[in-house]
Amino acid sequence: MMRTKGPISNFIENYYLHFNAAALVDAAKGYEAQLNKGAKMLVSLAGAMSTAELGKILAEIIRQEKVHIISCTGANLEEDIMNLVAHSHYKRVPEYRDLTPKDEWALLEKGLNRVTDTCIPEEEAFRRLQQHIFKIWKDAEEAGERYFPHEFMYKMLLSGVLEQYYEIDIKDSWMFAAAEKNLPLVCPGWEDSTMGNIFASYVLKGELKASTMKSGIEYMTFLADWYTDNADNGIGFFQIGGGIAGDFPICVVPMLYQDMERTDTPFWSYFCQISDSTTSYGSYSGAVPNEKITWGKLDIDTPKFIIESDATIVAPLIFAYLLDM
Repeated sequence: MMRTKGPISNFIENYYLHFNAAALVDAAKGYEAQLNKGAKMLVSLAGAMSTAELGKILAEIIRQEKVHIISCTGANLEEDIMNLVAHSHYKRVPEYRDLTPKDEWALLEKGLNRVTDTCIPEEEAFRRLQQHIFKIWKDAEEAGERYFPHEFMYKMLLSGVLEQYYEIDIKDSWMFAAAEKNLPLVCPGWEDSTMGNIFASYVLKGELKASTMKSGIEYMTFLADWYTDNADNGIGFFQIGGGIAGDFPICVVPMLYQDMERTDTPFWSYFCQISDSTTSYGSYSGAVPNEKITWGKLDIDTPKFIIESDATIVAPLIFAYLLDM
């Protein structure tokens, strides 16, 4: 049965007719076509999408099962939860382009770590989570258990220990929606996040063992098994930004095909990237999708889209289209 599209979807179909605007509509329709044929979809989150409050719409995409696995940086993993528990303490700095080094230092002294126009409050965000996540890490270690970074975060969210701090509607947290669904997730390079740094500090102090946290190699082997088990109708790749959040998971296909010699492994069935990175000497984030054919990631006929724009503008519009808004 044909679903009725809402005013946002109708607006972009009527007015987004050329250039990046048209690419946005084509990519949204391509994503929807993948879901309609029973394909699964991976969404990768780079940059500071959680601090940009993408969770307000991504959470509903998760609840409606229009994404089946997420790859994200450690920052996006934790910053959605930080926004959940410390939202009123964030400080917006709309004139951030005018800040001097002295202005930046003053923010540091106030415990405000800046991400473009938004400052994350160290005490209410980082430290508020630290006391609870450390206990979960320690309890697992004492029980001889090991988990992935996101699994520890899911445990913390589902335990209810953070409810006392909630400052936004829980339905706007994509991490809570993911935890409720036990959504498959990979978080490559988690060690460079704030929580990763904090975990490393406990290892240095001898209070935790590094082995309590499952590694990036284990994330890749998990992803390899998940891809193999879910590729019957295709798996699409929707990449927001660049970097490791996208680079890591897309490599699972050539790894399975070339290194594991599983030559029946299907290529990614759809590819879209939202990025303002330009193609330059050796730039991967700015590389056009066709380059990925040479690396055994995409097929000749894989639907390919690149939207050269701001992901904080584009991603909510595409998700709104998928939700018939």
